[in-house]
Amino acid sequence: MAELKVPVRGNGNLDLPSTIIIGTRKSQLARIQTDTVAEMLQKLYPSVHFEIVGMTTTGDKILDTALSKIGEKSLFTKELENALERNEVDLVVHSLKDLPTTLPPGFTIAAVCKRENPQDAVVLHPQNAGKTLDTLPEKSVIGTSSLRRAAQLKKRFPHLEFRDIRGNLNTRLRKLDEKNEFSAIILAAAGLKRIGWENRISQLLDPEDCLYAVSQGALGVEVRAKDQVIMDMVSALHDPDTVLRCVAERAFMRHLEGGCSVPVAVHTLIKDSQLYLTGAVYSLDGSDCLKDTMQTSVASILQEDSITADYVQHVGITAKNIPDSALVAAEKLGVDLANLLLCQGAKEILTVARQLNDAK
Repeated sequence: MAELKVPVRGNGNLDLPSTIIIGTRKSQLARIQTDTVAEMLQKLYPSVHFEIVGMTTTGDKILDTALSKIGEKSLFTKELENALERNEVDLVVHSLKDLPTTLPPGFTIAAVCKRENPQDAVVLHPQNAGKTLDTLPEKSVIGTSSLRRAAQLKKRFPHLEFRDIRGNLNTRLRKLDEKNEFSAIILAAAGLKRIGWENRISQLLDPEDCLYAVSQGALGVEVRAKDQVIMDMVSALHDPDTVLRCVAERAFMRHLEGGCSVPVAVHTLIKDSQLYLTGAVYSLDGSDCLKDTMQTSVASILQEDSITADYVQHVGITAKNIPDSALVAAEKLGVDLANLLLCQGAKEILTVARQLNDAK
């Protein structure tokens, strides 16, 4: 995909702090992601010392319950945001898909880094090497903690059974390899690549098989909205292509009032100054589905005079070094597609899905 070429403002002569403390989850993948962001910042600001602090979140502690059952919107972010609020850390690195589309007051996403492959990946049990979801035997058990993945794949592969699997990336891979409970598990390709286990990917799921999660594969840097120096520092990490795609996806999710307790999925791309958004909602078993695609022009992103000097948030993201007209268009695209599906009955599908999930 061709990247957008946009004017990006320099950070000027910032009054830089001598030390910046970065908060992160303690998992190996989270630490790798945070180290990557810290390294990029270190190259930009060699005189600053960057210190990383690991924390355990609610989502890391509760491993015996499906994410969709816990009923907490900030499973992997709350403790980190508490530390940010108490000034114990200056910024926090998240997998952007973990961040709710509405942030607590006083916080903003000041950087969205270049997106890794957002597709979902099949990781097979070693005894199934060479197979695909299509060729796995009848009643093979597939592990996934995502209602979105299960809803799509149940319909696409009715010969398979799907069962919840929890834990961080290392834990889920260990459960797959050391036990015989699962024939395969479904994971985000981005996480596998970042942790160095790309060779475990047996199959990448195309959009026809499985649309991905909102913001999957992107990293977000959350800061206090009042800390303009920190905001300006990290804003240099914004990838315009990723920002616009994630703004559209997050706007779609927020307008649908979706979350991990309902199956909502997306696919985006930018081509020839057009931003394309495919969005879908599903019943829990995938039998009911509403899916459509819309597009909008982001050609105005080429106009430097459309860059705003203000700190304006778009679904929680502040990107003042990207033309606001393009950000507005991306957000409107997400809302418009959500409205289209709502007019077709999306609210009813999501309401029933939420009720059935809560009742299980």
